[in-house]
Amino acid sequence: MSDIKVTNLRKNFGAVEVLKDINLDIRSGEFVIFVGPSGCGKSTLLRCISGLERISGGTLEIGGRVVNNVPASRRGIAMVFQSYALYPHMSVRENMAYSMKLRRAPKTEIEVRVADAARKLQLAPYLDRYPRELSGGQRQRVAIGRAIVRDPQVFLFDEPLSNLDAALRVATRLEIARLKESLPQTTMVYVTHDQVEAMTLADRIVVLNAGRVEQVGTPEELYERPQSLFVAGFIGSPKMNLLKAEDGTTTGIRPEDITLGSGPHQGKIAYVEYLGADSYAFLDIGQDELLTVRQTRSETPQVGAVVSYDYPVERVHRFDAQGMRMS
Repeated sequence: MSDIKVTNLRKNFGAVEVLKDINLDIRSGEFVIFVGPSGCGKSTLLRCISGLERISGGTLEIGGRVVNNVPASRRGIAMVFQSYALYPHMSVRENMAYSMKLRRAPKTEIEVRVADAARKLQLAPYLDRYPRELSGGQRQRVAIGRAIVRDPQVFLFDEPLSNLDAALRVATRLEIARLKESLPQTTMVYVTHDQVEAMTLADRIVVLNAGRVEQVGTPEELYERPQSLFVAGFIGSPKMNLLKAEDGTTTGIRPEDITLGSGPHQGKIAYVEYLGADSYAFLDIGQDELLTVRQTRSETPQVGAVVSYDYPVERVHRFDAQGMRMS
């Protein structure tokens, strides 16, 4: 059992309340990702689960055991950070084995676990190399491997790919996806600011805003049925178009749901981004923000042109004056 149950969890730093009555149920074996803007509390919540931060109120359970006052070393958790924190004077093999040596595990057990972790992460050819001889992506995989050999109930990842360049992020993201497939009973909780990571890796996503949970759901649920204006504007790249009405309500339309060339609406092309397979046209329609239209392998409109556009009614999202979904 490696489920995590968070009940009315609060975290204060002095007089500042960073986390406000967080309630979450993370199922055993699930891959859950925390997302939200900077300062929303996602890394603080992860650190509370790990035991690196003491909670100010509420209850935290791991595997059915209340761990409010259990030290981090006894929670059955392994954490992978942004920084690799590898020992430069140790080989990959020695870095991965270090925590087990500290626990005086039998040499044979250490060798078996290190070899198994290296196989899972495709690190076997690098076991005798030193961190300085590895790429950033390989170093991050060593840090993950060091966590794997501890055989934890729960993996916690705090923005593990943020220090990598774009190509390495893609490659390492695939390694993490393969790792999850190879450890189906292990619960993984992951913090990121990258929506691609969240949408492609997560079983469920937790959207945090100002220390509160805005919505929890699968990537598809959050994208197709955001329950608030905040989630609608946060999930999706480029973000959903949000058109204000005089009565205070808001209409939301995804850029890919708008077609140019015909329809009852008109706008003026203010800017175009050409991205190869896709392009984005930005229309001035008299609102505070430009309307974003995604086009796939179609003729790119000229800046300054007045164009008609339309969108299917069934793809429209509506939000009330308080910013909550209406239907």
